[in-house]
Amino acid sequence: MSQIAVLLTLVALHFGGWAVITVEDLPDQLVVGQPVTLTFAVRQHGRTLLSGLNPRIEAKAGGQTVRAAAVATGTGRYAATLTLPRAGAWTITVYSGFGPSNLTLMPVPAANAGRPAAEPTAAERGQRLFVAKGCLTCHLHDAVPASGAVKVGPDLSGRRFDADYLRRFLADPNIATTRGPGGFEMPNLNLAPREIAALAAFINGERTPQAGE
Repeated sequence: MSQIAVLLTLVALHFGGWAVITVEDLPDQLVVGQPVTLTFAVRQHGRTLLSGLNPRIEAKAGGQTVRAAAVATGTGRYAATLTLPRAGAWTITVYSGFGPSNLTLMPVPAANAGRPAAEPTAAERGQRLFVAKGCLTCHLHDAVPASGAVKVGPDLSGRRFDADYLRRFLADPNIATTRGPGGFEMPNLNLAPREIAALAAFINGERTPQAGE
C-alpha cells in the first residue's frame, strides 16, 4: 500500500469511516470444484449493522483470482458463493463496500475431493477465527499481523485469562465490568461453542503437545 493510501485510510478511520467485518461459519478447508457460500456481517464501529452496501469477495492463489459479488441476506448481513478451480492455499479478501473497511482472512486450504487437508489444532483454528471474526480490527495481538488497526479494545498480546471467564465472556460480552477506550463495548457475535473454545485456546496461548513431550 502506498503512503498516500495509508494516509487516506488513517484519515477515514479517524473520522469514523470504519467497520468490522465478521465472517460466519468459517470453514477449516474448501473443496476444489464445490461451491462454498461465505456469509458475513458488516458493523460500523464494530456495533451498528450496515445495510445497503455492495460487498464482494476475492480469492487468490497461484496467480489465479476468483471473484464473487455478495447479496444481502438480512440487516447488515451478506453472502457470496465461490467455486475454487485448484488445490492450494487461497487468500480470501472480503471487500465490505464501506470505505477502506476490508478483511483478508488467513490462507484457507482447498483440497481435491477425497483428499482432505490436515485438521488445524484448536489454537490454530482460534487464530484464523481471530481474523475472520474481526477481532484483529479492535485488538492488537502480536501473533496476528496488521492487528489493532482501530485499537478500541485491549492489547491481547501475551495476555492470559481465567479460562472459564474467557469462555463466558466470548459467549456474552455483557458480563464485562469494564469498557474499552471511549466506553467501547464488544458486541455479541453469537459465537458457536466450538468457535469459543478455539478463540479461548488461541488467546490464552494454548498449544498441542508434540510427540514425546
